[in-house]
Amino acid sequence: MGNAPRRYLINVDETLKTLLAREDTDHNIQITIEDTGPKSIPLGTAASGGYRRFDVRGTYMLSNLLQELTLAKKFGRKQIVLDEARLNENPVNRMARLVKDQFWPNLTRRIDGSNIASVARDPKDWTKDPRPRIYIPRGAPEQHEYYTRIAKQHPEMRLDVIWLAEDPSNEEYVRDLNEAPGLLAIAMEKVADTPDGKPDYRGLPFIVPGGRFNELYGWDSYMETLGLLVNDREDICESMVKHFIFCIRHYGKILNANRTYYLCRSQPPFLTDMALRVYDRIKHKPDSMEFLRQAILAAIKDYYCTWMSKPRFDPESGLSRYVPGGLGVPPETEATHFVHILTPYAEKHNMTFSQFVQAYNYGHVFEPELDQYFLHDRAVRESGHDTSYRLEKVAAHLATVDLNSLLYKYEVDIARTIRAFFGDNLQIPKEWHVPGKPTVETSSTWDRFAKKRRHTMDKLMWDEEKGMFFDYNTVKKQQTGYESATTFWAMWAGACAPRQASMMVAKALPRFEVHGGLVSGTEESRGPVGLERPNRQWDYPFGWAPQQILAWTGLLRYGFEEEAQRLAYRWIYMCTKAFVDFNGVVVEKYDVTQQISPHKVEAEYGNQGSDFKGVATEG
Repeated sequence: MGNAPRRYLINVDETLKTLLAREDTDHNIQITIEDTGPKSIPLGTAASGGYRRFDVRGTYMLSNLLQELTLAKKFGRKQIVLDEARLNENPVNRMARLVKDQFWPNLTRRIDGSNIASVARDPKDWTKDPRPRIYIPRGAPEQHEYYTRIAKQHPEMRLDVIWLAEDPSNEEYVRDLNEAPGLLAIAMEKVADTPDGKPDYRGLPFIVPGGRFNELYGWDSYMETLGLLVNDREDICESMVKHFIFCIRHYGKILNANRTYYLCRSQPPFLTDMALRVYDRIKHKPDSMEFLRQAILAAIKDYYCTWMSKPRFDPESGLSRYVPGGLGVPPETEATHFVHILTPYAEKHNMTFSQFVQAYNYGHVFEPELDQYFLHDRAVRESGHDTSYRLEKVAAHLATVDLNSLLYKYEVDIARTIRAFFGDNLQIPKEWHVPGKPTVETSSTWDRFAKKRRHTMDKLMWDEEKGMFFDYNTVKKQQTGYESATTFWAMWAGACAPRQASMMVAKALPRFEVHGGLVSGTEESRGPVGLERPNRQWDYPFGWAPQQILAWTGLLRYGFEEEAQRLAYRWIYMCTKAFVDFNGVVVEKYDVTQQISPHKVEAEYGNQGSDFKGVATEG
């Protein structure tokens, strides 16, 4: 028994109070390496009834104690027996366990009658009568019937159930919806009828990118899927693909998120890779082939209608851009966010700020320069890289490396799937058919699309001297020269030749590799920052998990295993060290040049996952 881990008998409230008083010297209800307490607290063993006491020492063990006590108090426990192995748990194992057992469950959402009153409420509803609203597409009458029944049964909710227009992406219609913004319906599953024989439904689960969100987000869902599959949660991944199928069928695109003000805006398209990964895990299920068929049909419609149609498609270059629709000031951001932009125009027209916003939104005043500003602002948001000096004031003109790599991957995946799973003859049913496009799709069509895009990317985006791909400005007809880690997305998609991949590893990789992995862009390209030109969160010195994961995958695809492992180690070491030193913190982005406190990021939007008391329960 001498080497067995001790078990401590702990009075929760008393020990929590003592621990914070001794150790939390900066009073942020976290115990970190920045606290200057004694870094030691005596605890009594369970075997002695609390009589024999031993010191628990060091930041990591004390912060784990704080986390365990915080959770125990949350669940109403007065006294607990705590195994010492929980306090000195291997940090990698602890982080992995928390992601699996706490973060995923706490980030899981459904949308149905059980919670519609809370999730449909929008903190960005700036109207005089904020209330829960759910908009139902015309092709889902069963959901309209369901939510109408819920609203009648619970009048205290004040739930509005509203039919969406036949063409829900009409810019003027979407603008007018801002007078009554609401949630957009997503996929549901039928369950047993109600006791009085009415059809009943339950929302399919999905993961949100942070605890404050209740909406299904676009490319976040793909990145979440990669992690969920590691944890054998293909059930949630399957549901998220079904949500995207629903969105493309009824709203014409994968939405930025399922709120009315996003009806004109999409996000980076990852659907084919997401669906194929999920299919590989559920292929033993009887309905798996139909799941894959629906996902590919949806991806084909998304490709034709969203990305290969004007305004996103640029016919001259043959490449695609982020160019979402929309009129006026983006409504999901309170107009005062743009006060420095809008005030001079309000003064020019002798209007108050709010008068000008109203007049501008409804076309009563015309300001072409302002139109351009908001066109690019919306495009930055559609790109998922909001914000970055790579895209600022130019985004809608750029055929980006990231988007065109993703579309190349769509083309290759669709060709391979039609050939391997559907006998090289995929019938397009009426509900999925795009006017003017084939009613039967074959792999050769999509092979040609892929070959053409790859040739165009080589011609317009590749820089032989610098050994990387650059975004292409379709108006100026030249590369931007902004060095971005999105160059590695071409490797992820398989859109570059082995020779180009070797050049990227030799020339580009050293420009992005820093202490914590890959930085989003180079310092040289970002330029100087200061009070008048602040840091942007998708620029140097910040790094995000998506950029790392896509680069690792791309490097492995071309045989650069050593480089992939080195970059993965850098990122995971940095994340784990911050987790150990700063009370279990796991954040959305890091300053990858920082060795001590990389989670401390000063950029717009703060840092999702860093603001918690006692214990991080969502990451």
